[in-house]
Amino acid sequence: MTSFDIAALVQELNQTVKDARIENIYQINQATLVLRLHKPNQPTMQLLIEAGKRVHLTSYVLEKPFKPPAFCMALRKFLRNGRIQDVQQHEFERTIIFKISTREGVFELIIELFGEGNIILVNKQGTIVTAQTHKKMRDRNILRNEAYKHAPPSGKNPLHTSRTQMDELKNFGQLEIVRALTKFLSIGGPYAEELLLRAGVDKNTRCQGLTEQQLEDVYTQLRTILSDLTERKLDPAIITNTKGEWTDVSPIRLKRYEGLERKPYKTFNEALDEYYIQTTMLGKVLTAQKEYERELAKQQRMLQDQQKTIEDSKKAAEQNKRIGDLIYGHLGELQLLVQQILEEKQNGKSWDQIVSRLKEEKLAQRIPAVYFGSLDSKRMILNVSIEETVFSIKIDRSIQANAAEHYERMKKAERKLEGSEKALRETQNRIHELQKQWTERIEEARTETPPKHVKRAWYEKFRWFYSSDGFLVVGGTDAITNEILIKKHLEPQDIVFHADIVGAPFVVVKTQGRAPSEQVIQEAAQFAASYSRAWREMLSAIDVYWVHPHQVRKTPPHGQFLEKGSFIIQGTKNYVRSVPLRIGIGVLLEKEYLTVVGGPAKTISKQTNLYVELVPGKQEGSALAKQVRGLLVEKASKNWHQKILAVSNEELRGFVPFGKGEVAFK
Repeated sequence: MTSFDIAALVQELNQTVKDARIENIYQINQATLVLRLHKPNQPTMQLLIEAGKRVHLTSYVLEKPFKPPAFCMALRKFLRNGRIQDVQQHEFERTIIFKISTREGVFELIIELFGEGNIILVNKQGTIVTAQTHKKMRDRNILRNEAYKHAPPSGKNPLHTSRTQMDELKNFGQLEIVRALTKFLSIGGPYAEELLLRAGVDKNTRCQGLTEQQLEDVYTQLRTILSDLTERKLDPAIITNTKGEWTDVSPIRLKRYEGLERKPYKTFNEALDEYYIQTTMLGKVLTAQKEYERELAKQQRMLQDQQKTIEDSKKAAEQNKRIGDLIYGHLGELQLLVQQILEEKQNGKSWDQIVSRLKEEKLAQRIPAVYFGSLDSKRMILNVSIEETVFSIKIDRSIQANAAEHYERMKKAERKLEGSEKALRETQNRIHELQKQWTERIEEARTETPPKHVKRAWYEKFRWFYSSDGFLVVGGTDAITNEILIKKHLEPQDIVFHADIVGAPFVVVKTQGRAPSEQVIQEAAQFAASYSRAWREMLSAIDVYWVHPHQVRKTPPHGQFLEKGSFIIQGTKNYVRSVPLRIGIGVLLEKEYLTVVGGPAKTISKQTNLYVELVPGKQEGSALAKQVRGLLVEKASKNWHQKILAVSNEELRGFVPFGKGEVAFK
């Protein structure tokens, strides 16, 4: 992102996320955070921050790691439930500052988008609390408990640059104006070119040759662009080149992109979100392609080595067999030759004399089938030639032993050949499987776009489920949601459930005018019982009653007071006796999407076979959630394991009554 992009983005963010509360923080990878934000009466927002690259709101669902890293946990400690007071761009540099108000004071979350980037948390004293990357540098340090210092400016702030100051460009002498602008002002090359294009100044013009009119025109265009950004006269779009490829995303119309296709968006945040999700997917395709080519080349080199080994082993086996056969075929002649050599040596002849004699006989061809080659007296090796095959004989061993040695070498080569052929087949299979897997992976990467967040229905703010026969059942989660559920969402045709114990949620069956079945009454009763205080008291069953909406009143008797979430029940109560306390937690798998569901186990079992049933117990929520996740993974196919493992403890614990229980093993 350029400094101009950041200026446009900051204007939008101050309109959208200012005064939003930080509900939670997730760290997607080493450099990427997602802040879940909420403003009253508005849908939840996700702010994506990638150090050194981008900041924008995102509508996509991003997979979160099973265990939050230490940096993420530190940010949660200081910033969770804080409110964003302001969003600023530091001196038109590629730095964004989020001012966040918390109980401990105002913190600054500083996002550096230049170089490798960084994410730094600074307290109200200006001291670094934590950072994505801690490091020492020549001009500043990013270390805990040290005062935060911004990086040196990349140039003058264009917002505060006067027309007179523009005359300083002439001091750059022979330097081209396009390069001088990037040094003089804190703007990048693309916008320097845009200014010159709009001003009609050749970007290669030498600074010392600039005229007053040219400087005036450049300054005028600079103010025009800055005005569009600061006054929110945006026209965001993704730019497509002549090949149909996305090449850039821009907050305003740029002259240098005239003639190219523009895909417009309502906001710059939306344009950034779409641009980066697609370019990220493209990057994954290219990365997958490179990994595939690298691994394929490795396997092919291995295949070539194995083919050579097989060829060498075949030749070795054939050669040693031939030599063994030749030795036995000329056993008598070889024995005579060796015997003569040894006898001459015993009779006092020197090795040179023996060799001379053998050479004479070779010339005379007195032993036509066996030709003398050479003699190595130190190693006691005689080289002979039989039927145009040259080989060695160890004269300190018997001829039969020499033949046996070659046959043993033949067997060894055959064993090596067998192993090499097996290894070759395995490598060929690996290459075939690799080609198949990577073809599938690359195709997946081409189409693997994360799903978008779906707008939540009103009842998703509560506990809810659909009964086996299709009734929507909604329950409160605390006193506030109890109050909202009864006051805002209860209709005359509904029925209301409550466990016969103090400290229980109201549960409403939305009948939509239909007569409630015995099935939904039983399931809603179990839902109300399981999320009541009876679960915490580890009761196995409890009575539950249901009434009609007109029987639920908020007005207390004279002189009494009703706490938030409490209501008066008038008239006859309809009881469901000895309702067992049991809750099912499962996952629905549809295409590439996963949804966590909870409710009466009988209901959940009809929606999915990937569920776990819980009963009251002492096992705490985190350990229980981990166990539930593990059991769901065991039941699921392998291709769903990673998605199930990515489900957070927080999401699973939301379905566990009072945060504890135990698995009901059948």
